Formats: sequence, C-alpha cells, structure tokens
Amino acid sequence: MRIQVSQEAASWFIRELELQAGAKVRFFPRYSASGGLHPGFTLGLAIEEPQHSGIDAKVNDVTFYMEERDLWYLRGFDLEVKYEESQEDISYTYTEEGAGH
Repeated sequence: MRIQVSQEAASWFIRELELQAGAKVRFFPRYSASGGLHPGFTLGLAIEEPQHSGIDAKVNDVTFYMEERDLWYLRGFDLEVKYEESQEDISYTYTEEGAGH
C-alpha cells in the first residue's frame, strides 16, 4: 500500500490550503453519505503533524501521509492523488496494491 501524489496535485494543495514548505497533510477516513473506497466513508484531510505515520509521500516539500490507525481504509490498495485540470480539483484513484508497478 502506498500514496502517490502528482506534482500538479501537490501544487493544488499548496495553493488551495496556503501550505508552507515542510507542511504535513494527513489523509484519513471519515463518515460520508457518498462513498469512496468503502461505502459510507470518504477521505478527509487535515494539516497536522504525524503521530504514528503508516505511509507517506513527500512532493514539492510537502509530506502527505496516513496514520497507522487509518491504514485499514487502504488495505490492499494504493492511493493515487491527481489534479484534474478540467475540474480544477483533485481526484483520488484506488488501484489494487502493486498493480502496474
């Protein structure tokens, strides 16, 4: 399981969230009426320091991570975060762990 964040997506986060170099962005599962990878859950995000980082990716001097306690959400999958120019927003893609690598 891994997180991959494109350069364009990282730039979007930096711009939209006014992040400074060295910032930490946590992805975490949260309840939602719409579903992401699991029905009733989607990914939330917070700008905070890791307590027990389980996986991470550093792009454009920003660290994107998930805490160990939240890894159940991605079990068996990789997360790819991309910038969708047509939507002017980011998208999350889940692929089976190790597929295409």
